[in-house]
Amino acid sequence: MKQEDVGTSSVGGPISLLPLLVVMAASFAVILPFFFLGSPSGHDFEFHVNSWMEVLGQWKLGIIYPRWAALAQYGYGEARFVFYPPVSWTLGAALGALLPWKAVPGAYVWLGLTLSGCSMFLLARNWLGRRDAIFAAALYAANPYFVVIVYWRSAFAELLAGALMPLLLLYVLRSDDENTNAVVPLALIVAAAWLTNIPAAVILNYSLILLVVIFAFLKRSPRVLLRGALAVLFGAALAAFFLIPAAYEQRWVNIAEVLSPGVRPQDNFLFVKLADVDHNRFNLLVSAVASTEIILLAIAAFLSRTWRSRQPRVWWMLVGWALFATLLNFSFTAWFWNHLPELRYLQLPWRWLLCLNVALALLATLASRRWLVRVLICLVMLAVVVFVWHRIQAPWWETSADFREMLEHQQSGAGYEGTDEYVPIGADPYEIKQDAPRVAQDDSDTPNQIQQLQIQQWNAESKMFTTVLTQPGELVLRLFNYPAWRVEVNGQAVVTSTQDVTGQILIPVAAGENRVRIVFTRTWDRTLGGLISVVTALSLGVFVALRRKRPISNAA
Repeated sequence: MKQEDVGTSSVGGPISLLPLLVVMAASFAVILPFFFLGSPSGHDFEFHVNSWMEVLGQWKLGIIYPRWAALAQYGYGEARFVFYPPVSWTLGAALGALLPWKAVPGAYVWLGLTLSGCSMFLLARNWLGRRDAIFAAALYAANPYFVVIVYWRSAFAELLAGALMPLLLLYVLRSDDENTNAVVPLALIVAAAWLTNIPAAVILNYSLILLVVIFAFLKRSPRVLLRGALAVLFGAALAAFFLIPAAYEQRWVNIAEVLSPGVRPQDNFLFVKLADVDHNRFNLLVSAVASTEIILLAIAAFLSRTWRSRQPRVWWMLVGWALFATLLNFSFTAWFWNHLPELRYLQLPWRWLLCLNVALALLATLASRRWLVRVLICLVMLAVVVFVWHRIQAPWWETSADFREMLEHQQSGAGYEGTDEYVPIGADPYEIKQDAPRVAQDDSDTPNQIQQLQIQQWNAESKMFTTVLTQPGELVLRLFNYPAWRVEVNGQAVVTSTQDVTGQILIPVAAGENRVRIVFTRTWDRTLGGLISVVTALSLGVFVALRRKRPISNAA
């Protein structure tokens, strides 16, 4: 590939020790307040930490890939792990197995920021000198939007997805190089996005389409479009073991709650106000951060315009990507949010700052080679964070005692608050009794017919108990009904029903002794998704292996 497209080997190269140490130090600086104030408890903090704790608990029971969050909804359960991508909760649970829980969020954030900085260094090193690339990497790792994610949102999965955005641009730029098969790396990036965070994956797929269109136009190379399309297709196929069940089983849960008032795109454009004081305060905070970044980006793009003559394709792709991300933050783009496929499921338009910050880090570095100017840029970014922290909304904090309480609720079986969109159809989590028994008689108007109840097993995906009744009837369990549950009574499969209002599972039983076994089964959609992922992975592996052998055979 020509040097104007992406750097030569004299410029590019792997990450050495100094860039890694600088990125690690910048990431550590972001989490420094954790050591004095505790863990910041943003909007999604309890969702993620409870997920990590439950996943680790299920691993200890031998459940390698959890599907059902048994302790959510205070022990009634929800299909959280069917719909929420596995990378973030796997990483969080793995860290929880190694570290005290109070240290896990800080370690997770530090690791995620370090990965983002490293990916930016790999991108920037293709055109910038070593010191300049290090600055761009540190700036990206500690950018203000990442700080908002860490301290006010606790959007751990989205933070992790930030490491994929620089790699996306890097491999799009390599997609026209015959000596570099960029389809496979791009497919892996797309798959990683789907398996990390769905909104970020939607952003990444739209970004991939935009970048390959710009690149194909500038290069006059239609084959770039084909390679981009193949990357989207293969990436989704690699993640099919997650995507197909998540898409198919949406009909089994209240997925529409994901677009409830307050989390719709039209409610979250920059500087939009609702009849909700807390919402308006946070929207003002993120709007102030976004506006500062947009202004800095515009200045950086103007000052770096001389670089456009040396690297025109890279400059135009950065500017076009950043402009697209900027415009989608404003309400006049509402039509696109309502009509472009899946775009509305981003919920929050300012999530596009994930892309804007890639351009900002590079263009701000290119805007001036003077370190005084770069220090001023960093001071402006720090100032806006300090301002919103002290004048708009301070973060909330969790202590060691809060982590202990969360863990105790899980270990005792009391459970934790769930998420509305993952609740099975027909269930109302606001009507359940948090202290309900695991097994009870359905009809409370008749005398208790249960003479004996013995629970042999009650874990996330398998439950067994024996009960003796004086008359036939129905048992109601502290468990939401879901089509994946298979119920056997005395070795025979039975058809269950759902209790009105609460959505609990009802099991018909006869008089006398009943041995009940309940198993969370593998449905056909999960089998199909797994098969597609395996076949795609093997096919791409064979393709890569054959390409590596080709130069040897030609030389012979």
